[in-house]
Amino acid sequence: MGRQKTPDLYRAPFPLYTVRVHRDTGLVITAGGGGAVKTGIKNGVHFLRLECVGGHVTASLAHSFDTDTHPTMNMELGADVIAAGQDANCCLLRFKEVTSKEEPNKESPAKKGAANNQGPRKRKPGGSHSGATESNGGKTLKDTTTQIAVEKLQEVQTDFSSEGLQKALRFSSDLSLLVTGGADGHIRVWEYPTMTKKLDFKAHEGEIEDLDISPNKKELVTVGRDFTCYVWKNDQLVTGLHWNENLPGIPDKMYRYQACRFGRVEDNKEALRLYTIQVPNKRDRKPPPCYITKWDGRTFLPLLTQTCGNEVISCLAISDYGTFLGLGTVTGSVAIYISFSLQRLYYVKEAHGIVVTDLAFIPETKSSRQLIGENEAVMLSVAVDSRCKLHSLPNRRSFPIWFVLLICALMIVASVLFLQYAFPGFI
Repeated sequence: MGRQKTPDLYRAPFPLYTVRVHRDTGLVITAGGGGAVKTGIKNGVHFLRLECVGGHVTASLAHSFDTDTHPTMNMELGADVIAAGQDANCCLLRFKEVTSKEEPNKESPAKKGAANNQGPRKRKPGGSHSGATESNGGKTLKDTTTQIAVEKLQEVQTDFSSEGLQKALRFSSDLSLLVTGGADGHIRVWEYPTMTKKLDFKAHEGEIEDLDISPNKKELVTVGRDFTCYVWKNDQLVTGLHWNENLPGIPDKMYRYQACRFGRVEDNKEALRLYTIQVPNKRDRKPPPCYITKWDGRTFLPLLTQTCGNEVISCLAISDYGTFLGLGTVTGSVAIYISFSLQRLYYVKEAHGIVVTDLAFIPETKSSRQLIGENEAVMLSVAVDSRCKLHSLPNRRSFPIWFVLLICALMIVASVLFLQYAFPGFI
């Protein structure tokens, strides 16, 4: 699948830098902004509701939360709390859906009479969560509307470089820890929800590009702009990863690590995988390919390395059960790979007009099955072009094992009959 028109799911009034999907409510939360400079472009967090109408997924804006002069550059969800990277700080926001009952506007007797003469009043169009005012035995019922309320809990400084920028963050699987990485190369581990600093150590020389925590919280993987990818236990270095040690034709400083993600193995609960992206350090006229590497998540030995195109990879996402990997590029393209063999299953060239900043798979929950439909996976992408797009991976055609065995048996019988016909007395 190459260049094609991908319709916009949603277009924000500002550049989008991050997107997440809330598992419980199905809300899509996306954020970004124009920065601190007064350009007229706002900074905010938008909450979207997804609906499947006539087989097509649509999005509507449910709530907009203004973040003043601070654009949200990265974000993670911990239950009903958003941990948002804004400049050098991590801001915690709690959101919840509230049902409010609103009194309908009172009308004068003259207007009421005019309304009665005009016949039944039409309902005003509204979202799927808004109730209309109706008349029941002469009594007016109240409107019931589901709204989203957002409150700021607290804010901590997570980067102390002159640039002042938090680059990455992740919650632990049990939501007891929040790990942040900044442009100053430091990893800071916070006890959540108190946000008491537990660890603070220098992990890389220069910016931290990405980080992830293993499901058991024992290992932390960090990616730096200094060509290194490290595995840590608390603040102790366990090992450095060397993706190219079996590829002698690639010098160490030719590529740098860009992203990392732990992933489950769907049919093996004991197994764990780590995926890393390697991109060229320098851009040439004839750019060399990027690489994706699959590692054993216990021993941290490389299992498989594959090229993933010549477009520079900008972001990485992984599906719920670790089956699919999503890749975005600096030229706006979007791809989906299968984690087992690292083969590309889906690709849209320049789906966005500029760098893809974040990706998120629709979680495989009961409430989202209608959105996924007959597809194997559905993924969202956002970019600096202010657009949020939806990418569906159709089910691959497959045949049941009994059908394959039947075909093989028929081929064997046909071969025997042909040989007996062509060479009488063969059998």
